[in-house]
Amino acid sequence: MEPKNKILLVVNPISGSFDKANLIKTVETQLANININIQVYETQGEEDKIAISNLIKEHKPERILVAGGDGTIQLVAKVLKDFDLVLGILPAGSANGFAINLDLPYDLNEQIKIAVGSKIFTVDTLELNGEMCLHISDLGINAELIRHYEHSNFRGMFGYFLQSFPTLFKSNYPYKFIIEANNYKYVKKGVLLAIANANKFGTGANINPHGKLNDGKFEVLIFKKLSLFQIIKTLFKNTKMDSNFVEAISTEEAIITCKKPIAFQIDGEFIGKRKEVKVKVSDKKLKIAVSEHFNPA
Repeated sequence: MEPKNKILLVVNPISGSFDKANLIKTVETQLANININIQVYETQGEEDKIAISNLIKEHKPERILVAGGDGTIQLVAKVLKDFDLVLGILPAGSANGFAINLDLPYDLNEQIKIAVGSKIFTVDTLELNGEMCLHISDLGINAELIRHYEHSNFRGMFGYFLQSFPTLFKSNYPYKFIIEANNYKYVKKGVLLAIANANKFGTGANINPHGKLNDGKFEVLIFKKLSLFQIIKTLFKNTKMDSNFVEAISTEEAIITCKKPIAFQIDGEFIGKRKEVKVKVSDKKLKIAVSEHFNPA
């Protein structure tokens, strides 16, 4: 019997801290059992967007699966701007922030079932200086942490933990931010300014409890100081943020400027240092396969 569906699986072989060979084999076996044909593409680091786009045009898959971290998901999402296809996510990165916001399980077999399942959730995407953002971007101390992490030899959450100490001592915080949003200019000081389309960092920290991935808005979050107690509170589901710790501005568009260039990251990828970031909700949406139990409210 001929396979009834075609699926393209995009795999980042170096994301996270484990070999992807077993993951690929498990996906192939599970999908073969339900008569689905799969083609695998492993990212190379160069010309991946063109290669993935060409594979979609040539083979016309009915769905795209991606195994990697937030950077790999973002890579595929950029390609899907030109195609009306659903994306299934198999979290395989260091932090997997976007997957955490979608409440995807840790078990690979369950992830595969969801990735080829029937429940679809359409999410907003943001545009920051022309770059796509899926869940959270920031300026300041967290972006500095990611910069140090990318230059270290340690992967996974342990690598982030190790880099937190030099980051705290080397960063020039607090920073001064000017935010233009909702026809108003805000002048704020803080250790970090986050641009949040979602609720959580990949660590599970719930920094934006009232944010939604599909409400046509995003939140600018100004974290005024470092507070261990408040940081611990973000690890709980129903957290209430102290206004002395963080201030939130909900908007559809914003311009953020700084006196000096500050470390900047998008979806866990260090971009460089920036003095200005222009943000808006993009007109490009993304269709994601989610669990039948997923509730975005």
